[in-house]
This record gives sequence, C-alpha cells and structure tokens, in this order.
Amino acid sequence: MTLAWYGHLQLHKSARFSNLPLYAVILVSWLIALVEYAFQVPANRIGSENYGGPFNLFELKVIQEVVSLVVFTIFAVWVFRSDELKWNYLVGFGFLVLAVFFIFKKW
Repeated sequence: MTLAWYGHLQLHKSARFSNLPLYAVILVSWLIALVEYAFQVPANRIGSENYGGPFNLFELKVIQEVVSLVVFTIFAVWVFRSDELKWNYLVGFGFLVLAVFFIFKKW
C-alpha cells in the first residue's frame, strides 16, 4: 500500500506524470492497490488460524503494520529520497518491535 498511498507524491519529479489530474492519480493508486490486495488478502487467509494458519487477527495486524512500516521506510529513505531517517523515528520503530514482542509472547 506504500506505493499506492505515497508514490503519487513523487509524481512532480516526472515531466510525464506531473500534470495528471487528481482523478487520474486516484485511479492509478487504486490499480496499484488492487495488485497489492491480491497478495495481502490471500496471505491473511493462509496465515489466519480460522483457515489453519498459526496467527490470530491481532497477530496478523501487527505483522501487517511492521511489514508496512519497513517497506515505507525503504521507500521513503532509499527510493523516494524524500526524508531522512531520524533518531526519534528509530525509537518509535523500537517501540513497535516491543509491540510485536508483547503481541506474540504467550503469557
């Protein structure tokens, strides 16, 4: 979803796509999201304990958020080159890793 939600913010760098109207940007983003959903929905179904997988809904959501954050960071820092990775972002990411620990720890 990173590319669908944030990729269009980089269109101003391309002479070919910089003047697209908003409805065209929305359409392109939805097409990208459709492809991403084609992978996400089956992954959730395969991983869900309701269908024989090892994860409950909370665990699936935490996995999705962490994967999304990692992909977003890669895109923002190395692909889009729009922002720098600051120390407070890393601290926040650390707290998300703690969230993963608490969600997956069997108490």
